[in-house]
Amino acid sequence: MTPVDHPAPAASPASPPRARTVRERAREQITAEILTAARIRLTESGPGELSLRAVARDVGMVSSAVYRYFASRDELLTALLVLAYDELGAAVEQAEAAVTDRHDVVGRWRAAWLAVRGWAVAHPGDYALLYGSPVPGYAAPQVTVEPATRVIVVILGIVMDATAAGSRMPEPPGSGDDAPVVAGAIGFAQERGLMQAEAPTELVVRTLMGWTTVFGTISFELFGHLVGSVSRADDYFEIVIDRLAADLGLTEAD
Repeated sequence: MTPVDHPAPAASPASPPRARTVRERAREQITAEILTAARIRLTESGPGELSLRAVARDVGMVSSAVYRYFASRDELLTALLVLAYDELGAAVEQAEAAVTDRHDVVGRWRAAWLAVRGWAVAHPGDYALLYGSPVPGYAAPQVTVEPATRVIVVILGIVMDATAAGSRMPEPPGSGDDAPVVAGAIGFAQERGLMQAEAPTELVVRTLMGWTTVFGTISFELFGHLVGSVSRADDYFEIVIDRLAADLGLTEAD
């Protein structure tokens, strides 16, 4: 007998995503309202003064009801940290990706840092939570680490692309081995495949210097420390990031 070819069984269609229940949608809405009210509190009073009782009043709930959504002030702070880090990271990623000429490392550098400052100026309370004084009694858990790295991943990507394209930094002063000093940063970059083992330590040092200088500049602006020294904060910020680009050996696209 001639064997008969049987058609392969059709793949079963993927199951549609489960629709959220009314209760789930209501919980998401109330959670969003609590987070919005908490962010306003951050701007008005600062992270150290945040309390579930105050946020409950702002959303028209009794304080005991808020505990059904956030078990403690620390849990609310963690949710706010993740939300803010992710918002900032997304803003930077989108701004940097919008530079269509990927060889234009200076343009990408400027776009990324201008997005950081733009977000910070628009969200001073959230910025204070991320980069201001630590909240007494609160230790950020591991869940905040990955969102917190989104900006530096973008910045390191730009610097490494510039280095691969031939950008050269000034020679470091002295002849000491700085690798142990920045071992944590080197490990971070290598674990994420952003830096090869043979990349110069000076690259990490200068990138860290740029990172801390930029956030220091933004903090000085938002916390009022540039008053009397700088008349146009936006122009001064651009001066800073352009000088830092030159310090890293970044060059304009041809």
